[in-house]
Amino acid sequence: MAFSNKFGYLVLNTGNKSEVSCGYCTLYGDMVGGFGLLKDVPKTMVYKIARYINKVYKKEVIPSSVFRRPPSAELKPNQKDSDTLPPYPLLDPVLKLYIEEDLPFKEIVGRGFDKDLVKRVIRMVDTNEYKR
Repeated sequence: MAFSNKFGYLVLNTGNKSEVSCGYCTLYGDMVGGFGLLKDVPKTMVYKIARYINKVYKKEVIPSSVFRRPPSAELKPNQKDSDTLPPYPLLDPVLKLYIEEDLPFKEIVGRGFDKDLVKRVIRMVDTNEYKR
């Protein structure tokens, strides 16, 4: 924030839709910023965009090591996002149905998703509303 104040720059926060929706973010930490560039981009799409950037520029703008290691908030040694969140390929479609399509629990489960997974995701989204 000091640089922002000194030079008049806008601070961008790093939260993506998957993390912010589930509350997997820190108030006054990674949520700080005047604009959330990735706020409506699910984590699975963030990886696709990163790979696309490397393809377009024909070089590793985003280091390949980012794609090989499991996603992590890196707040403690050996931490992985999957310790707290469902795997993103399962989480993101449930978030889309619940948040974007406004479907209730029963309809999401009716689309073939595990009942416990859906219940867990909905609970995370609803209980972390205060962070958004």
